[in-house]
Amino acid sequence: MPYLTSAVLPAGTLSRTPQPTIPTGDGLVLRPWRAEDAPAVHAAFQDPLMHQWHIRAAESEAEVRGWIAEWRGAWAQERNVQWAVADAADDRLLGRVALRNVLLGDGVAEVAYWTVAAARGRGVAARATSALARWALDETGFHRLELSHSVANEASCRVAEKTGFALEGTKRSALLHADGWHDMHLHARVRGD
Repeated sequence: MPYLTSAVLPAGTLSRTPQPTIPTGDGLVLRPWRAEDAPAVHAAFQDPLMHQWHIRAAESEAEVRGWIAEWRGAWAQERNVQWAVADAADDRLLGRVALRNVLLGDGVAEVAYWTVAAARGRGVAARATSALARWALDETGFHRLELSHSVANEASCRVAEKTGFALEGTKRSALLHADGWHDMHLHARVRGD
């Protein structure tokens, strides 16, 4: 059965070129993950705050090396694309930013991020999210980016607001965390916002 509309982004939009490194212009760089990032990612996931807002734990560096291998291969699959957020001066890992649940044909993806404890309060998540949104919406041609977070995660809500993701509503009891079901705020940016 034929579609009545054309794909917003055709298959191969991402995978036909290597995953880019994206400078933020203000001291950060979004770059593809490297195997040598495993110790820093493992250390980041030992932080109790990560356990509060994320549903995964990292039990070993070997486990994290497996994640990084998946993250590196995800670009070719065009579904869940991950970048390391690093200090542009010394390449120190400060966090992660991603496009998850990518639907190229619809031109839609979900933005996700985290930062290491030492980077919090420095605008790292907001700066990385802004750079990723610019790249996805303005350079690549996505139409809509969504961002969701627990309603109890006020810091994540501030990141969404600072980066132009309008609050669209609340998804009730939408995600199971270690402490139970969380209502989730849904924010979005569309091309031209």
